[in-house]
Amino acid sequence: MSIEVNNVSKYYGKQQALKDVSFKIGKGEVVGFLGPNGAGKSTMMKILTGYFPQSSGEVQVCGYDAIEDPIKVKQSVGYLPEHNPLYTEMYVKEYLNFVAGIYKLKDKKQKVLNMIESVGLRPEQHKKIGQLSKGFRQRVGLAQAMIHEPEVLILDEPTSGLDPNQLVEIRALIRRVGKERTVMLSTHIMQEVEAVCDRVIIINNGSIVADNEVSVLKASNDQQLVKVEFDGTADHKALLAIEGVDYVERNKNNNWILSGNTSTDIRSEVFQFAVNNGLKVLSLTQDEKGLEAVFKDLTNT
Repeated sequence: MSIEVNNVSKYYGKQQALKDVSFKIGKGEVVGFLGPNGAGKSTMMKILTGYFPQSSGEVQVCGYDAIEDPIKVKQSVGYLPEHNPLYTEMYVKEYLNFVAGIYKLKDKKQKVLNMIESVGLRPEQHKKIGQLSKGFRQRVGLAQAMIHEPEVLILDEPTSGLDPNQLVEIRALIRRVGKERTVMLSTHIMQEVEAVCDRVIIINNGSIVADNEVSVLKASNDQQLVKVEFDGTADHKALLAIEGVDYVERNKNNNWILSGNTSTDIRSEVFQFAVNNGLKVLSLTQDEKGLEAVFKDLTNT
């Protein structure tokens, strides 16, 4: 196993941030680590990267104990924090050479060139980091995290603030990296998890509340999402009174979005509502159950 966490707890004074957390991540897995703000995600990631020790329990990374072999653990991990700490006055190649020197890498020059090519930084390699767009800065952050060829990559909000084109590029890069390394990815963007991750671990109030493949978690949720367009005006309160419906909103295209946590298909009830109220149904579709609904159900406590 690349990562093994057994009954880990962490206290900040009297406040308990992690409560007997346990999970394992194997080599080659891309795992989404999700949770609301304050759930314990960053605390767990900092323990895994050797930033500080756990209060109790055991952590092993690539077979090394996080307390007994902290240097070996740090050598095995590449870390991209949420707020990417880069030296903006340094040039891209200069910075990566500096990082390679910290790790005392052999053939430093060639490793820097290889990493620049791997993350798509070649067009920007002669620029100062401060001149780069956020998307290219994230690439620099990924390059510094991977330059020593770690077995484990821990990425905290790696696509935060990127534009749609940059999102696609960074997600593709993470998927490619995940074929060779273990990746643990923290994000609040559910579409990103569905696009990149094989498995999801959800933490809430310091405890693990779910750990499974993305498809399995989505299938376990009974939440339905139905979009309907009528040829006339419908009443919000009347729609909310439909059997099985517990949420109603109108989108920017004036279509109604209805959801309900039920195993019964609510489309027939919506159609009957239209008949009873003299409305024609112009369109009626049911969206796939999303990971966001699962996340809300598990963390709304």
